Amino acid sequence: MFRIIILLSLINLLSLSTSGNSLYKSGNDKVKDSVTFVSRFESDNIRCFKCHGQEKYEYTNETVGKQVRDMMCSERIIPKKEFYASNHRSFSCTDCHSEQYVKFPHSGELRMEQKFNCIDCHGGDEKFAKYHFEEIVTEYQKSTHFKMEDEGFSCWKCHNPHTYKITVRNSTNLKETIAYDNAICLNCHSDYSRFQLLSDKAEINIIQKHEWLPNQALHFANVRCIECHTKYDNNIPVSHQIMPKGDAVRLCNECHSKNSILMASLYKFESKEHRRYGFFNGIILNASYVIGANRNEYLNLLSLVIFFGVIIIIALHIIFRIREINKNK
Repeated sequence: MFRIIILLSLINLLSLSTSGNSLYKSGNDKVKDSVTFVSRFESDNIRCFKCHGQEKYEYTNETVGKQVRDMMCSERIIPKKEFYASNHRSFSCTDCHSEQYVKFPHSGELRMEQKFNCIDCHGGDEKFAKYHFEEIVTEYQKSTHFKMEDEGFSCWKCHNPHTYKITVRNSTNLKETIAYDNAICLNCHSDYSRFQLLSDKAEINIIQKHEWLPNQALHFANVRCIECHTKYDNNIPVSHQIMPKGDAVRLCNECHSKNSILMASLYKFESKEHRRYGFFNGIILNASYVIGANRNEYLNLLSLVIFFGVIIIIALHIIFRIREINKNK
């Protein structure tokens, strides 16, 4: 029964995002603003969304002079609302795709066009310097994912350029961020059809592989996969160095301690204003169970004074009782 509950929770994560990028709705001012956001390229983009924004599309076959209705390939469907809530919402489709896509039917050769990577646009630009894209690329090149580049792995396998949006830096609802980010990993790691596109390995049972984890369902709901499976770097927003499975975090005290690695990853973007009144990690008091999270230096000192005071009182009491007994003899 317990395994079924865990499996259902994983399925629920996937249902929240078919591409790992469609969950995050609240707690983000930028996303809220997307309700009133109007792209200056909306009229240009609408010709693309006319087909790619829905499951069915329709066109006139000029060769036979007939109206044709067909199903759009699921990998080619870009929901309009999700695009205009994403980080790339202000773009025109032809900013990234060839101008020749304006013509329909599209030339088959266009499918072979070179796709941009994140660094092609974000590298060397002072406007994006604070995000450290160059360092992210360096980290990624040390990742186990980078080894699969020849098989077709790229930034877009995790970050759908049409729907991806930043979550953790803007989130006021950490649970939604965790579900959103984990869905990105589960998009391949719990879907064997997708997994086979990049690897010839046998199917992996995520639940079985994590049986060693105490309170497995609780961990899946409260931490991201990358907390345990990346080598975190406090200099970049989110670690991109996916480690081999043998190097994954397995020791409880790496997270459940006052020096929790979660403070340099999952909780790093929380406001520093929450870290006050002498508490070490007051920021995560209501987010998770971390040993020492509610530790306070002043209360620690007071508790030690009280503890040793009680020990001294007990010791004095024993000494006086022994003396009293000796006197009575």
